[in-house]
Amino acid sequence: MELSEESIHDVIHPTAAFGTQKPSRAQRQNVEEDPPSWESSLLNPKNRIDSLEIPDSPLWAIDGCTAYGAQLYATPLFFKSMPPLRMDVYIPEPTKLPLAVREVLEVDMFFHTRDKHRISCLGLTRHIVRILHFWAKQMDDPREIYHNMPFGSRILLRNLPMNIADAVVMTVPAHHLEAQLHTLPSLQQCWAAEVKDYPPTLDLGELTYICQIHDSVSLVMINNKLWIFKALTSDSKYLYHELRKLLTMPAHPNVMSRPAHLITKKCSFGEKTVVLGFTLEYHVHGSLRDLIPFLHLHGRVSLQQQTKWSVQLASALVHLRTVPGMFYPDLRLDNIVLSASDNIVMVDFEQRGVWCEFAAPEINAIEYVRMIAVDIEISPAISDKYSKTLEAMVPDWEFMKEGEDYIWPNAGYNIAWSALTPTEQEACEVYMLGRVLWCIFEGTSAPQRAAVWLSYRFEPVVEFPGFTSTPEPIRDLIKRCTSGAQPGLSSLIVREGNQLVLRRLEHTGLSTPEQVQEAAKQFWSRDVEASGHWLAARAEGIAKGDWNENHYNRPTLKAVLAELEAYARTLAAGGS
Repeated sequence: MELSEESIHDVIHPTAAFGTQKPSRAQRQNVEEDPPSWESSLLNPKNRIDSLEIPDSPLWAIDGCTAYGAQLYATPLFFKSMPPLRMDVYIPEPTKLPLAVREVLEVDMFFHTRDKHRISCLGLTRHIVRILHFWAKQMDDPREIYHNMPFGSRILLRNLPMNIADAVVMTVPAHHLEAQLHTLPSLQQCWAAEVKDYPPTLDLGELTYICQIHDSVSLVMINNKLWIFKALTSDSKYLYHELRKLLTMPAHPNVMSRPAHLITKKCSFGEKTVVLGFTLEYHVHGSLRDLIPFLHLHGRVSLQQQTKWSVQLASALVHLRTVPGMFYPDLRLDNIVLSASDNIVMVDFEQRGVWCEFAAPEINAIEYVRMIAVDIEISPAISDKYSKTLEAMVPDWEFMKEGEDYIWPNAGYNIAWSALTPTEQEACEVYMLGRVLWCIFEGTSAPQRAAVWLSYRFEPVVEFPGFTSTPEPIRDLIKRCTSGAQPGLSSLIVREGNQLVLRRLEHTGLSTPEQVQEAAKQFWSRDVEASGHWLAARAEGIAKGDWNENHYNRPTLKAVLAELEAYARTLAAGGS
């Protein structure tokens, strides 16, 4: 079964348990289509791509893409220097393109491959660079593309033809984003009781763009020093929520330091000067997601280093628990970077949360309810039922999910985590910590291989909860931290290349879309039902006053830290 936004609904999300009110992609794939006419066939020479060679002096480069592969980070090369204006390229949904086109351009790879290194050689990247190059060459001065355009505007490809001259390219200004953004006085008024000291402001024009690292993260130069520039092109509420967290958290050596600058920009309309984002310290080694397996593969990481990083991570989490109302729902290797001094640093405080393959079962139980409640393709009778369940746990959940604007006051936008008590939240952090410890000591990018959302440079060989190289005392700790773990969807369905297949039929070519969808339906039906029973038992226990908030009896963060520190002392003394 092909990867697509529809397959997320029909297979990957718990919504698969209830089907959809429209024909499934699996069903449509079985409908025989008329063979293309000679005029539209790719066998016709006039319909073929004449070349995928990058021009000798290209006017554009592609720095990466977001999930699903429809948004690409485009860097114009016709500026000597420029600020990070973030005009990404948007293309038609890849899976809606003709199959022959998708195969020639290797389009399906873009659903799960995001980094510049691996997409640069793909046909689609090269084709888009050629289209943009041809488009810009028709202009007297291509720099006019960016003239007076709001931050986060779009370059939209209305089609993706074989002949680059037939491409329809247009720019779409992001006035809606400017309307969401706040001025510094507005933020100061909102946060007057909490934030007393703000970083200095810099105009966006004082930053020199280097490259786009992630959807929200650019690498920039300020006064000959490299910085991370954090900004969002949608959902500005998460940006300001993170900024407030970073400005109010006490310092810790293993937690991202306060922003160094607030980056402002004068809007095209309204004449207001808004806070567009902020700068953070740049850690050149990047995240542990790719670094850990690389070091492990080349025998360049020691047990002492792994233990040191684990102690630092646990120490940071213990520190965060001392901040009133603070929780950290985003614990995975992607959000842990390595400093120049070989110490780990936690980043990303938007508090959006992780996918269910990484999250604790308590979080998943509530998250399943939320996903079903908001799904417009499910019968209203079913979604309304789950909406009422969610409202009983989080009365203002609909306000939390609505809109992209930052409205004060708020306590964040993570519905599932907001439903839990501080003790329950800590137990869920311990679960995620256990999974990350497993990755660190096993030397892998993630607990499971062939992730649907993301392919890794170094795919895991061993999968959680299996062990190969983790020392016995740490194995025991990880097992206790991850108490309550259940087999996820990946135990039945995995990504094989660019397709979803049954795990038991991997590498056979025998897995069909119907089998995948039916297996997903059965899995999610069982999991959603079990989660419903757990939530009902929790509600009953809370009403009676005898609910065990640490339901799976995991150790506390302080206890985990103490065990890791004790193990570190054992290693230092020559033990194992």
